[in-house]
Amino acid sequence: MSFIYRKTISVAEKYVPDKLQPLWNHPAGPKTIFFWAPSLVIAGLGDLARPAEKLSVGQSAALSATGIVWARYSMVIIPKNWSLFSVNVFVALTGLYSFSRAVRYQYSLKEKKVPAVPQPAS
Repeated sequence: MSFIYRKTISVAEKYVPDKLQPLWNHPAGPKTIFFWAPSLVIAGLGDLARPAEKLSVGQSAALSATGIVWARYSMVIIPKNWSLFSVNVFVALTGLYSFSRAVRYQYSLKEKKVPAVPQPAS
């Protein structure tokens, strides 16, 4: 896969106008993985529309933790990558929202299964 990626970049590089060369050659530009991080948001967006009964508590927790860790990382690296930071904050927020929906659904199931406590006769 890296061969295909490098070949695609070398072909595309010939067509990049001079005005866009600074962006093209930037340390966080299109030739790096950081530039393509927004594609990670698709999983979070898909979970927003998914019914709560189909959400995984573990997956949502992992998605939010990953977003938090990588948001922190994007502020430590040089150069600071603000687009990577914003993407990972969004991933963390969507993961936390999905996590809260999944947990609330799980608790509602437990409440329905608990039999009513009989009241003492007076």
